[in-house]
Formats: sequence, structure tokens, C-alpha cells
Amino acid sequence: MTDYRKINNIVGWIVFAIATAVYVLTLEPTASFWDAGEFIACSYKLLVPHPPGAPFYLLMGRLFSMFASDVTQVAWWVNLLSALCSSFTVLFLFWTITILASRLLVREGAAPSKGNLMLIMGSGVVGALAYTFSDSAWFSAVEAEVYAMSSFFTAIVFWAILRWEAKVGEAHSDKWLILIAYLVGLSIGAHLLNLVTIPALAFIYYFRLYKPSFWGGVVAFAISAVIVVAILWGVIPGLPSIAGGFEVFFVNSLGLPFSSGIIVFLILLIGVIIFGVRYSIKHNNRILNTALLSLVFVLIGYSSYLMIPIRSSYNPTIDENDPDDILTFVSYLKREQYGDRPLLFGPQYNAQPTGQEEGAPRYIKGPNNYINTGNKVEPVYDSKDKVLLPRIYSDAPGHIEAYKKWVDLREGQAPTFGQNLSYLLNYQLGHMYWRYFLWNFAGRESDVQNAGVLWFGSENINVPARVLESEARNCFYLLPLLVGILGLIYQVRKHERDAFVIGLLFFFTGIAIALYLNQPPVEPRERDYTFAGSFYAFSIWIGLGVMGLADLLGKVLKNSTSRAAVATVLCLAVPGIMAAEGWDDHDRSDRYQSVDSAKNLLDSCAPNAILFTNGDNDTFPLWYVQEVEGYRTDVRVSVLSYLNTDWYIDQMKRQSYLSEPWPLSLENENYRQGTNDFLPYVEAPQVASGINLDQYISLIKQNHPALQVQYGQGTTLLTMPTRNFFLNIDKEKIKKMGFVADEYEDQIADRMQWTITKSLLEKKHLVILDLLATNNWERPIYFSTTVNSADFIGLSGYFQLEGLAYRIVPVKSAAGQEGGIVNKEVMYENMMKKFMFRNFDNPDIFYDDNYYRFSANARDKFATLAAAYLEDGNTAKAKEVVEYCFKVLPLETVPYDYYTPQFIPIYAALGETEKAKEMLELMAQGSQEALDYYFAKGALFDQEIQVNMVVLQQLIGTAEELGMQERASQLQQQFMQYLQRMRR
Repeated sequence: MTDYRKINNIVGWIVFAIATAVYVLTLEPTASFWDAGEFIACSYKLLVPHPPGAPFYLLMGRLFSMFASDVTQVAWWVNLLSALCSSFTVLFLFWTITILASRLLVREGAAPSKGNLMLIMGSGVVGALAYTFSDSAWFSAVEAEVYAMSSFFTAIVFWAILRWEAKVGEAHSDKWLILIAYLVGLSIGAHLLNLVTIPALAFIYYFRLYKPSFWGGVVAFAISAVIVVAILWGVIPGLPSIAGGFEVFFVNSLGLPFSSGIIVFLILLIGVIIFGVRYSIKHNNRILNTALLSLVFVLIGYSSYLMIPIRSSYNPTIDENDPDDILTFVSYLKREQYGDRPLLFGPQYNAQPTGQEEGAPRYIKGPNNYINTGNKVEPVYDSKDKVLLPRIYSDAPGHIEAYKKWVDLREGQAPTFGQNLSYLLNYQLGHMYWRYFLWNFAGRESDVQNAGVLWFGSENINVPARVLESEARNCFYLLPLLVGILGLIYQVRKHERDAFVIGLLFFFTGIAIALYLNQPPVEPRERDYTFAGSFYAFSIWIGLGVMGLADLLGKVLKNSTSRAAVATVLCLAVPGIMAAEGWDDHDRSDRYQSVDSAKNLLDSCAPNAILFTNGDNDTFPLWYVQEVEGYRTDVRVSVLSYLNTDWYIDQMKRQSYLSEPWPLSLENENYRQGTNDFLPYVEAPQVASGINLDQYISLIKQNHPALQVQYGQGTTLLTMPTRNFFLNIDKEKIKKMGFVADEYEDQIADRMQWTITKSLLEKKHLVILDLLATNNWERPIYFSTTVNSADFIGLSGYFQLEGLAYRIVPVKSAAGQEGGIVNKEVMYENMMKKFMFRNFDNPDIFYDDNYYRFSANARDKFATLAAAYLEDGNTAKAKEVVEYCFKVLPLETVPYDYYTPQFIPIYAALGETEKAKEMLELMAQGSQEALDYYFAKGALFDQEIQVNMVVLQQLIGTAEELGMQERASQLQQQFMQYLQRMRR
């Protein structure tokens, strides 16, 4: 047994070393897209990220960041945290498989034979390495995200319960249960996914201590569900909510100082726990004692969350939701800003509320007490409009259209139970779980959004080059899937209780999560990382598949050692193929463009600028470069969606590094929670032709009766009395400041006039208008070119393009001129001399769609700049811009995109007609191949179809410009054929 333990440890650490080497070699050197930039920035300075936060992850990230030799290395070190979490996950997976495998071959307490030892180790190695190279696990292992740490906690708690199972009956065996409780508490500070392992842990406990029966299993499951609910709703938001109730009562009702209610609550909580522990000892109640100690250690682990209000109280530069008091902290924990989704019973998308009801009061912290800003308002629905299993629930216009792709929704008719069930099975489970499962263990078509499964034997005929040549096109020849199924069958035959437990783990970390999430039909990105725990469970069966294969080989090979060796070698093909297929698309070791794109956007702005951004991918990388690398901290980055909150507007009014506070005239009372959340358009005839922006903001500040309307019972709202606004301009001041392009100085307006077409103003729009009125042109104001045009609120006619951002200037662009005017000199300086596109010309580096969106945006701006020079007759500069564009973003590594057709007439104007025609033909062929492919795939690829239809339409006009009438006619005919298919 000693030799077995030694060998088990050595082989496990070898597997750990392999996984670590793989992840370190493919690690991203800087911040990747999505949440990684935010997490790295918040780890480096212990800031407050988006709800519900990940304080334990941030603390560990901060520790790792301390090893960085300079700020440019911080990202690599924080990414390394994910790599090590993932390789430790692999280590504990190996040990979990060997524990389960040894049960199938070796009697308890006996030493395994040489053949069995080899088979057990082979099972562990194959299963652990299969998970190492699985698509979802590998993706999370090489970037700064919480999912790798979440998988680590899943692996270690499951291994720990198996260790407890082996120690039952020994003195102090319950220490393993206490350890599990502590790990569960810690995991809350990374991600809540670890909680879904509890039912599987509960059944291991039940099978070990009790004689199994049907009703006993029901009770065990019910108790595990109670534990999950107690932690998920009782401990995490529940205890802080109760503390918040105490706080409001003691401060508002009893007049005691702030924090007095929290102190009283903590004293009572600690007192109750101490009493319970003493009671359990006095009455020798081991179960109660273990349960209470487990609760204590869950709370100790959960205490990492104290970092959130502590750091928030210092008003850091990233302080999302500003959770510095108990009430805002509870809102932060509950993720209230994201809203709720119905799960088992509720309204569907077309249900109309019959009224409103007031919920719990909402408080903000005032000078001496907590101020009630009004009760939460919840819509009320008639009971007949509520259904069981409401899966088709979102009334967002884009979602309604997307629902129709999955079920036959008819106008005016409520979805039936069958349609809800169909949507659940086909989309939420089929598309958003089983597709991801098969990505990991069968194959993946490409990196295009909604890409399907690549089955062994799939034809490559009529597959466009963009898909066929994608590094993310991986085929595993069904080997991981088949070996895993073999392992499942083998375990069911040999030890059905263990198979049942692994099945529970597989179900609750996969299918159950899909049921709980109740996902809408449109997601901004793929969500496979959510189900990594389920893929971890299946990897156990892949490992046990080695034993299943050895069992099958028993009819041919009688020698157990030979049988184990052959089965292991054959099954090692599974992780081998997964590694070979997945390496190129998971290797991020030389990718820098997410950070380069952030710096390029900041460099598009003049000093001390204010920059409005749209969402995650054009904001979080900016936060990273400013917070970690200290790059262009004079630019104040402002996320438009956050500007609908009072806490974020308050942050904009504070100093941030080199960026001065915003010059807003509105005070907190004008925009705090519940005030001016939206201002509906209610026309006032006296200002229908237009209102002075300064006057309008002044009326808002005064809460003037002229803007007030009744909205519902007892509610008064301020309005937008006209859609037409104007702002008077000091032309001489603008000329002296010199930020308008030279050729447009004579077009500076005396008055800016614009029209807002929206039916209401959101708080963020009100803030933009206030900033425009009170800034007096002292600070440059920019919109990122990726911002939704609806948020331009009619100002796009006064834009000046200076790179990847539009600057608001008092120059009205020509009618129909999209994107305003172009400041060629500034834009040339920025794009040709300041911008970085590191390694975009390297064909050995894989870039996915997220990177191509940013390269396409840059290409568009190069084309705009070249066209502006051509318009001025400066062909030399235009040619220089075009050549530089395709030098840093070559077609060999960055394929044709939505904006590339713009270059065809530019090439023609530069005298390179043959090159223009060649590009037109290549793009026409590529678009036709893509359209044929995506039409065959179905409505899931609407976006790809629409993009290629627009490209084809552009090429028709371009062919006509080049005098290629016959080719234009052919393209027009093909376009109409595709249009008919699109309508069908």
C-alpha cells in the first residue's frame, strides 16, 4: 500500500507538471477580452469589480501580481493564477479517478497487483489529461477569469469527500467535512458554481453511513437541496440582508450611530452559534456539532467578501455599485442591477402586467440616517398569464425574433407549454449545453458564434475558407466521447453507486445549471465555460474508459499487465488528439491586440478627454491599461450603461489619477436612485421648435413645474418637452482652441442644433447633455466608434473622426455624411504613428472573432482616412495609408471583413485597377461561399448571412463604379437569389 501511495503521488504530480507546462506555454501575456481586463485591474489594486464580485480571486490575484518585475508583467502573473488553478484541478481529478478506479479492482485494504496498479494509473493519466486538453478547461486556464478557480474548488471538494469516505470510523474523520465546508465558503469568493456539487457530496455521505433505500435517497437529496438553498439564499445575501434590517432599525428608529445595528446583529449571530456548539457538546450530538462547525467554516471562508465594502469605502477608481454600506452591499450581492428571470412559474414574453405593487423600501446612506428613496416597484400579472416552466419570457424585440427561430410563435398568441418545453430542449439544453459538451469531446466546426459540432466523417465540401481554415476547427474523431461512454458503462456495471454519484455531479454542474440560467435566445458570446464542472465529471468516465477497454481486451490478452499497458497506450490517443487539435487555437502566448486596441482607442483622444464607451470589450481593456500600466490616465473612460446609476455619476465627479472631475452642474439629488431615471417625451408647444440646452438643464436642476407630468398614481416625472435642442457657440473661442480641423474652421457654427429621435431620455443621456452644456468646450468629449448609434442622441452630425473615436465639435457635417467630418492630420498622426498592431501580421497566431471585430473597425478607419485624402486630391497620402493598413493588418492573417469593400474603389482611384478587380472577385467568391454555407446551416447564422449580404450588395455598386457592368449584373442576380432565400 505504501508503494501504491508513493506511485499515486508521483504520477499525479507528473500529470500536474504536464498540465502546468501546457498552460504556461499557451498563457496569454496580457489582458484578454471580456472580463479579464477588469479582473486583472481589480486584482492589482484590490478594486471593486462587477457584482457579485470575486474577492477571494482578487486577493489571490493581488498576491500573484506582486511577483511581476514591472507593470507590463502583471497580467501574465495574474493569468498564471488561472493556469495553476487549472493544473491543480487536473491533479485532484487524477487522484479522484485513481480512488474510484481502485475500488473497481482492489479490495479495501489490499495492495493492487502490478497489472491493476498500471491500469489504475493509466486511468488517472488518461482522464486527467483529457480534461487538461478539453476546449472549455483550456480556454479558462490561460486567462484571468474566475472559472479556472471555480473548477479547482469543484475538484478539491469532490476529492476531499472521497478522502472522508475512506476515513470514516477513524478518529477526527469529520475534519474532512469541516475542510469541505471551509472550501465551499472560500469558493463563494470566486464563483457560486461550486455549490452545485453539494448533492453529489451528500449522496457519498448517505451511501457511506446509511443503508440505501428509495425514500432514504429522497431524504438525502432533499437535505442537500436545503443546504444549497441555505447557502445560496440564506448565507450569501440572507445574513447581510438581516444585518441591513437591524442597521436601518437601530439608526432610523432608535437614533443610534451608523454600524450599531450591524454590531448588534453580529453579537447575536455569534452568540447563537456559540450556544448551539455548546449545546451539541453537552448533549453529545455529533451531527449538530459537525453541522454548526461547518456553518462556522463556511462563514470564515465567506468572510473574504468583507474586502468589498472595506475597499469600496476608500472610493477607489473602479468601484462598481459603490457597496460601502450594508444596504448597497446587499444589493451588490443580489446582483439586483441585472434583474430577475422566471424559473418554474411566471409570465411569458407577451404577458401584460395588470398593475404594480410596492416591494421592499430602498435606502441610501444620508448624513445622519438612511434615506428612503421609494419602494421597489414590481409588475403584477394575472394568474392566467403565469405558466409552468416559462422559458419564452423575454420581451426584448431582438429576443422575440430569436425565439421564432426555435419555436413557431404566432402574433398575438401566448406560447404553449409544448413550445416552452421545445425551446428548453432545443435551445437551452441542446444548443447551450449539449453543443458545448460535444465541442469538448467530439469536435468543433469553427470559432464563429453559434458554430456547431464537427462530427467525424463530416464533409468539407462547400465549407468557406474562413471556416475550413480556422484553427478552432477541431475534430476528435469521437474518441473522447466513445471512451467516456465506455467508462460510464463499465462503472455502472461494476459499482453503480459511484456511477450514480458521478452522474449527479455531471447533471448538477451541467444540465441543472442550464435549467437554472433560463437563458434568453441571444447571447453576446459563447457560454461553454459555465459548464466546465460537467466536463470535469465526464473526464472521470474517460479515465475509467481505460478500465472498460482493458476489460474488453480480456478475451484476447490474458496477462493483466499487458492488458493494462495496451489499454492505456490506446486510450492515450484521446488526450493526444485533443492536444494536437486544440493547441493552435488555445495558444495565446503571442497575442497582444486586446491591449493594443485599448491603447489605440485612448490615443485617439486629445489630452484630458472624456471618452464614452459601450460595453465589456471596449471598456475592460481600457481599465486594464490605465489601472495597471498607467497608460493615458488623463482620459476619463465612462461606460454609458453605468451612467444610468447615481453611484457611477458620483465617481465621474471625483478626481481619477490625471483626470479632473467632470464639470457637471447636476447635483446628486437630481440623479440619485429613483430620480430622473428616465424622462419621457411630452411635447410642450411653446418649445416645440427647440429649447436652449443651458435652459433645459437649468429647469431640470430646479425640478421646474413646466417640465413635470403625472405618471401613474402619485408619481411625478420630469419630461423632455421637445426633441429639438440648440447650444450657442463662441466661435472665436473655438478657433483659438484649435481642435477643429483647419479646413473646417470657417464652418464653425454660431449655434449647434440637433434632434433627439428617442421617445425618452435615459439618465445617461441627461448626463451627456449636462456635460455638453456645462463643459464649455474645456475638455474634449469623445464617443468610441463602437458605441451604439442610438446613444449619440442626435449629435452624430457634429462628430469629428480622429482615429477610433468621434470628437464632438461645433461643425455640422454635410447632409448624409456618416460619422461627421475627418480631421486628417490628427487621424494620420494617431493611426500611422501611435497605433500598435503587434503580431497581427503573424500567420502562426490564432485570432478569434472578438479580435477580428477590432481589426475590422481599424480597417474601416484606415479606409475613411484614405478616402478623405483622395477627396482632397492627395493620392500619395491615400496610398501610404492603404499600404500601411494592409501591412499591419494583412489579408493573409486578417481575412476580408464587412469594411474591406471600401478599399476597392480606393485602389481604383489610385490607379491600381487590376488589384481592385482582384479584390472584388476574391470578396465576391468568399461571400458567395459563406452565404451558401450559412444558408444551409439555418437561421442561427443570421448575423453572418446579413454581413455577407451587405458585402455582396456593396460589391455590386463597386463593380458598377469600376465599369464592370456585366459582373455587376451577375452579382445583382445572385444577390436577389440570396434575398429570396433570406425571406423564406
